[in-house]
Amino acid sequence: MKLKLINLHKAFGTNKILNGISLNVDQGEMICLIGASGSGKSTLLRCINLLEPVDDGEIWLDGAEIGDPALDPQPVRQKIGIVFQSYNLFPHMTAEENVMLAPRRIFKKSRDALRPQVEALFNRFGLLDRMQHYPDQLSGGQQQRVAIVRALAMNPEIMLFDEITSALDPELVGEILEVLKSLKDDGMTMVLATHEMAFARDVADRVCFLDKGRILEQGIPEQIFSNPKEERTRDFLARVLRKH
Repeated sequence: MKLKLINLHKAFGTNKILNGISLNVDQGEMICLIGASGSGKSTLLRCINLLEPVDDGEIWLDGAEIGDPALDPQPVRQKIGIVFQSYNLFPHMTAEENVMLAPRRIFKKSRDALRPQVEALFNRFGLLDRMQHYPDQLSGGQQQRVAIVRALAMNPEIMLFDEITSALDPELVGEILEVLKSLKDDGMTMVLATHEMAFARDVADRVCFLDKGRILEQGIPEQIFSNPKEERTRDFLARVLRKH
């Protein structure tokens, strides 16, 4: 499953958010998007998932152009899952019910038919004993893991993660990063916006630095973090790494 973005542009009114982004994502690759707030990371992910239409440019998935606003986005979203920093779980549903909702509607499967796969996912991420809990009975890290399980229950071929550790207490961040590492070990294709620089440096296949809606610089983590070519990249990394 290969993803290709060609010259994407997106504006909200007069505010240009994406300003000509092109990017190739290969099967099994993990790409980390870094950059200051407002650089376009979240909007880029939302455009890839077709939650936001692009104003110009092309999005290709396995040789098919999917960016046309006239296309039905649902089949694309089955292949491209997305998880946000806010868990977006329905508070009146148990963890299991939250996870089963979309596959039951989309695939027209019964609870009994879905249960083996869903239980396996809950078990994999250490949540088997939390399946019947409601969101307010779970920690932030557990809720975020349920949100990831919910996305994986659709059997996506690409996963997008939008700052999924930002709303978590520092001690809970590690458990979510371990989930991402395990998905990478499985060969899942992933694009994630993150402020976790150590994680991006240690785990990503490629790091893209976004600035003012453009990919200003991209490369392997060692190059981006140890020898960035652009002064703006150096300034950003100096500032964020000083905080850590």
